[in-house]
Amino acid sequence: MRFSSTQRGARLARRFAAERLDAWGLPYGCELARNAELVVGELCANAVWHGCVAGRDFELRLAVVGRCVRIEVSDARDERYPPTAVRLPPPGAESGYGLVLVDALAVRWGSRPRDPVGKTVWAELARPVRPSGPLGR
Repeated sequence: MRFSSTQRGARLARRFAAERLDAWGLPYGCELARNAELVVGELCANAVWHGCVAGRDFELRLAVVGRCVRIEVSDARDERYPPTAVRLPPPGAESGYGLVLVDALAVRWGSRPRDPVGKTVWAELARPVRPSGPLGR
């Protein structure tokens, strides 16, 4: 789904993710849903802050892939990729913790070029093993 490259768009994307995950059997408030919401929030905020191109939206994709929930956020800016090595910001910094959080919660994450323009930053979160139900496939 596409959202406007604004703070409001990032908030709506996070809410959309929570509702979609709930519909897929990850109830609001469970650990994986909370972690996925945090990662969505951080990646969408980064798309708005670092990937914004005037008049272009960002896109959120969610999927269940194997034993993981995959989150992809794409924006229209292709010259600014996230660093490959995450470092803690200096003591007392008020920003710079987003990718530290993503790195801590995701089993793997990265970025890739987006066709025709832009980039996609993705993260995969491990989901619990369930013997039955929509996520227990």
